[in-house]
Amino acid sequence: MQPLQYHTAERIAYLTLNRPDKRNALNAALVTALKEALHQANLDAGVKVIVLKANGKAFCAGADLETLQQLQQNSYDENLADSGHLAELFELMYTLPKPIVAQIQGHALAGGCGLAAICDFSFAVPAARFGYTEVKIGFVPAIVSAFLVRKIGEGRARELLLSGEIIPAERAQAYGLVNYLVEEADLESRVNAFARQLCTGTSGQSVAATKALLAQLPGLSLPASLKLAAETNAQARATDDCRRGIGAFLAKEEIQW
Repeated sequence: MQPLQYHTAERIAYLTLNRPDKRNALNAALVTALKEALHQANLDAGVKVIVLKANGKAFCAGADLETLQQLQQNSYDENLADSGHLAELFELMYTLPKPIVAQIQGHALAGGCGLAAICDFSFAVPAARFGYTEVKIGFVPAIVSAFLVRKIGEGRARELLLSGEIIPAERAQAYGLVNYLVEEADLESRVNAFARQLCTGTSGQSVAATKALLAQLPGLSLPASLKLAAETNAQARATDDCRRGIGAFLAKEEIQW
């Protein structure tokens, strides 16, 4: 059984975690498949939005603990390479020019919660639970911390990462981990409708430039941030999408991207 399913429809690429018997836990094969699928979707001119979803009751339970136990026999360099594999996946998702929408139908824990949090948008069912439980088993939520602090701030990140607490979806939404709570019966249709709206209602060039800007801003000084913003602004004015969009607006024409 393939650890990841991939298909496209209506300019949307669907990546489906497919290890339901393991609660879609992350192992090297699944991480590799995700990286390859993301690259494939990014290179496909017919794809504008990516939806990340899962089969089974859980969205993703984090690292496969059986695999992690085996990795304890590895050398430091071997473990560093394996950790770097996951870090590359998270960085790829964070910096990918195309938006990623998470469809969270079940619990997202540890690395699985990190996977969901790195997506640009997230829809979750009210019954889903979220948390970074690594400290409860003597592990460290290391890689996700670099992204979580950016997403929800250091205070909330400390609260979740140091306690290992599992929180309900409503609280995850209040913390900024989840954008929208949707009843299970409506989840797929809501995600699909949202993804289609992104396809037709936003410029792909603008979204890519905005994602690149947001990825670079944290850590920059105010003058450096404004310099980068001004450069991005100037570059955007010369794009075909900007010319087309402004022209349509002034002509009072509805534009379909």
